[in-house]
Amino acid sequence: MTSTPGGAGTPAGHGPLHGVVVADFSRILAGPYATMLLADLGATVIKVEGPGGDDTRTWVPPVRPDGVATYYASINRNKKSVVLDFKDPEDLATAHALTAAADVMIENFRPGGLAKFGLDYTAVADRNPAIIYSSISGFGSAEGAHLPGYDLIVQAMSGLMSLTGDPGGPPYRAGISVFDVMSGLHSTIAILAALRHRDATGQGQHLEASLMASAMSGLVNQTMAYVGGGVTPHRMGNAHPSLFPYEPLPTADADLIITAGNNSQFRKLCEVLGIGEVADDARFAENGDRTANREELRPLLVERLGTQSAEHWFERLNAAGVPSGPINSIAEGVEYAKKLGLDPVVQVGSGDDAVPGVRHPVTFSATPPRYDLPPPRLGEHTDEVRDWLATRPAATPAGGH
Repeated sequence: MTSTPGGAGTPAGHGPLHGVVVADFSRILAGPYATMLLADLGATVIKVEGPGGDDTRTWVPPVRPDGVATYYASINRNKKSVVLDFKDPEDLATAHALTAAADVMIENFRPGGLAKFGLDYTAVADRNPAIIYSSISGFGSAEGAHLPGYDLIVQAMSGLMSLTGDPGGPPYRAGISVFDVMSGLHSTIAILAALRHRDATGQGQHLEASLMASAMSGLVNQTMAYVGGGVTPHRMGNAHPSLFPYEPLPTADADLIITAGNNSQFRKLCEVLGIGEVADDARFAENGDRTANREELRPLLVERLGTQSAEHWFERLNAAGVPSGPINSIAEGVEYAKKLGLDPVVQVGSGDDAVPGVRHPVTFSATPPRYDLPPPRLGEHTDEVRDWLATRPAATPAGGH
């Protein structure tokens, strides 16, 4: 663990990662999402930006009332911003000093793109052998190194889009950059594991995550259908290839998601709907039967569901232990999370500088996440970080801390 600039903006001991310094050379989404999660847990994250800043600063609309892009704000709280131009010798020296002082470096440049600046893993590890160096790319550092790492391209090339949309319609992208988020999560897990290994051995290492590899893992049952079963999945709209009912079904006023994942839930569903005899029908006795005979079963369910509203069935099905739910807007989803006591909205920062944000997804009983620093202004902490580096002892040939 290292000393931290400005005390990391947190009291000593605050957060399980307090004392861990992360040099964040990433931009856009995957890397910044990972480093925000680490920062929430107490790590000091120093966000290194070029003179123009992270691209997401300009990804608008929407914007907050103060003009800050909500995209940028969603993944950059609890960080300190430093502006460095690698073509400037003084700025490059600062970048080298930062990597020598950090516990973790994360970057998502095109593979090999940082070598000319002495910021590739080999050069950084020479200065700091204990560094955890995390790289994120689109398609890996081998034959796919030249391919641009945009989430939409990976959604297309991984096969995800072939699964999304109506059977007879065009393929669609997911509503979020799903593989950027997955890659950020996978990188966060890997960094924590590597820190654990370093604590035990003193050894740093190079971690490589890619959007494509995250897609292969994150498509779970769909990729395994091909790998393990020789089946190529296809678009089924909102239907599930292995379960029924597990999709939206129409009621008297709106669609309702109903997921009867086992025989007990299906029987309860039929009882609530007043068609208990359907659960005894041999065509629907087991999940495989229901899936194979979904076209015969669906109209029986829809007929009964059409007699009452979605809210009516939602209350009764959940009371009976049958998972179901309405299809909400984002606004309705946030409000429902509030109703459930999940506290999805937090205030980041304090006083007049406080801004709203979305809470860290995990609750810790002993070491709660912090929300100390609003997303930083471009270069807001450059002088602070330079002063901190200037007061540190020169790195030893081994790059020790």
